[in-house]
Amino acid sequence: MRPLVLALLCIIGVGIPVALQAQSATEAAKTEGKSFGREKAAAAQQAATTAPDPDGIPNFGGTPGLSGYFDDPERMAQEAASAASSNSGYRIMRDSLERRARFEPEDLDAVIARSETISKDPLYFTSGMSITGSEGRCVALPPASGTSARYMATCNVGFAATQEEQSCTIPLGVKVETITRQIYWCSEADFHRLNGVDDCALFAWAGCQTIGTRPGRCLQWRDENGIGYCVEPGEPISELSCRDTVEGANLRDTATTQVTHATRDESQCAELAADGQCIEQAETCTDSDPVTRIVRGVAVTQPCWAWSRRYLCGAITEAQDCDTLESTPGCTLVREDCLSGKPCQTWERVYDCPVPDQPASPDQYICDGDVYCIDGSCETIEREANDEFKDAVVALNAMDQARREFDPDTLTLFAGTRNSCSSKIFGVLSCCRGKGFPLIPGIQLLVALGCSQEETLLHERDAQGLCAYVGSYCSDSFLGACLTKKKVYCCFESKLSRILQEQGREQLNKPWGKPKTEECLGFTIDEFSRLDLSQMDFSEVYAEFTEAARLPDELAAAADIQQKIEDYYARASQ
Repeated sequence: MRPLVLALLCIIGVGIPVALQAQSATEAAKTEGKSFGREKAAAAQQAATTAPDPDGIPNFGGTPGLSGYFDDPERMAQEAASAASSNSGYRIMRDSLERRARFEPEDLDAVIARSETISKDPLYFTSGMSITGSEGRCVALPPASGTSARYMATCNVGFAATQEEQSCTIPLGVKVETITRQIYWCSEADFHRLNGVDDCALFAWAGCQTIGTRPGRCLQWRDENGIGYCVEPGEPISELSCRDTVEGANLRDTATTQVTHATRDESQCAELAADGQCIEQAETCTDSDPVTRIVRGVAVTQPCWAWSRRYLCGAITEAQDCDTLESTPGCTLVREDCLSGKPCQTWERVYDCPVPDQPASPDQYICDGDVYCIDGSCETIEREANDEFKDAVVALNAMDQARREFDPDTLTLFAGTRNSCSSKIFGVLSCCRGKGFPLIPGIQLLVALGCSQEETLLHERDAQGLCAYVGSYCSDSFLGACLTKKKVYCCFESKLSRILQEQGREQLNKPWGKPKTEECLGFTIDEFSRLDLSQMDFSEVYAEFTEAARLPDELAAAADIQQKIEDYYARASQ
C-alpha cells in the first residue's frame, strides 16, 4: 500500500510548481518527518500490544454527563446547531473549506486516470530499482519458527491370536432290536368285572403301551327275525403291550416286534470339544440321501445320517509391528493404550511423527529499492523482514473461522464430526491410512482392499490435515487378544480449526474422551475466551496465509520498469 501511495503522490506532484528551498531545510524536514513517523509507529505498536484500560476512557464510570440526550435526541441536534457558530473548531473547518484549493474537473480526471493505471500494477512502475537503474536489494525472510505438518501414527504390541479351522464327522448309528412283548386286556372302572378282564389301574406303573381296543361284552341283545344283535355294547376293552410280565395280570398273548435306536456318534469330536482354545462354529448335514434305509431288514427313515461340525481353534503368540515407527526419524512415543484382555493382551502405541515426503518450502524474500519523492529527489525505504506478520494473519483467520463456525443453537465453536475406520491387528489390511500415506494411489489401494466409502472419505480428509486422532478401541477379539480395532478421529472444516482444537484442549486441560464415546464437541464461548492464540504453533498453516512480497526472479523486469519511470519524468519536464 505504501509504494502505491507514494507513486500516486509523485504523479500528482508532476507539473505543479514547487519553490526551491535550501538543502538544509529539506534535510531538516525529512529528519522531522522520520522522527514523527517513528514516534507514531511506536505509539501504534504500544496501543496494539497493551491491554485496554477502562480507567483511560472519559466518563467510563458512573453516569455519562450527556445521558440526558438518551430520551430526547432531537435536543442534541438543536443545541449542537446553536453552539456551532461560536465553536472554534467549527469555524476552523468552515474557513478551511472556504480557502480550499479548487481544481478543474479535467485535471482531476487526468490524475484519477493515472492513479488507476498505477493501482492495477503498482510494482510495474516503482520499487525494486534504484534511481540510477541498479537493481534493488532482496532480503531472505527468516525460516518459520514452528514445526512442519505432523500426524499420529500407531502400531501394536502384545499377543497375536492365530486361528485355524478344524472339523470332525458325526455319524448316525442305528440299531435294530427284536423283543417279545406281553399282551394284556383291561377295562377302566368297574367294567373290568363285567367284561372279565383286568383293571387298567394294574398296569399304570408297568411301562405298558396301549396298542388298540376291542369291544367288551354285550350288555343287551335283541333277536329280530332269528338274528341276534347287540343293542347295548359294554365298555371297550384296551389292549396293552408290556415289555415285562405284569404280576397279577391275566396274560392274553405274546408278540414279537423290532425296535430301532438312532444315536449320534460324537466320539470323533470329543477332543476338539474339550479343547479350551477351540470354539464351535457350525454344524451341517453331509449325508441325507436316501432318507430311508434298510437296517437288518428293517426300513429306517432319518432326515440326516451324518454331520460335519466345524471348530475355530486358536493359539496365542507374542507379536509386535512397531519396528518401523521406532526407527523413523522424528517419531516420538506419546502414549500406550490397552485394547483388550484382563490382564491386557494387546496394546496400541501412539507416535507423533512428521508427515513424510513433504516438499521443501521455497526461500522467500522481501525486496526494496529507491522510490521517487514528490520533488524529484528520492528517499530509500529500508524494509526489514518480519516474521510476525504470519502470526497476525493466522490470528485474524482464526477469529474469522470462529465467526463462521459458531453454532447459535449450542453456543459452541469449532465442533467436529466423529469418524472411524477399521484396522487389523498385526495384519496388512488397514483402512486408516491418513496423513502418513499419499492420496493417490492410496485411495485406489483402500478401495481394492475393501474399505467402505466412509473410511475412504476419512482417509482423504485426514490426509488433508482436517482430522485429529482420538484413539482406538477393540472391535473384535479372540482368546483375549484383539483381532480388529476401530480408530476414531474428529474431523473439522479446516486445518486451522483442527489445530485450535488440538492445542486449545492442551491449554484448557481438556483431553479427548474415550474413543467409544467421544462426540467431537466444540469449545464453549467461555473456553474459547480462555485460549491464548499467541502460545499456539500455527506453522502448519502459515503457507496457506502468507507469501513473500516478491521473489528475486521479478528483478528480471526491473530494467524495463526503470526505463518507463525515466521516460515519464522526461515527458513531464518538457
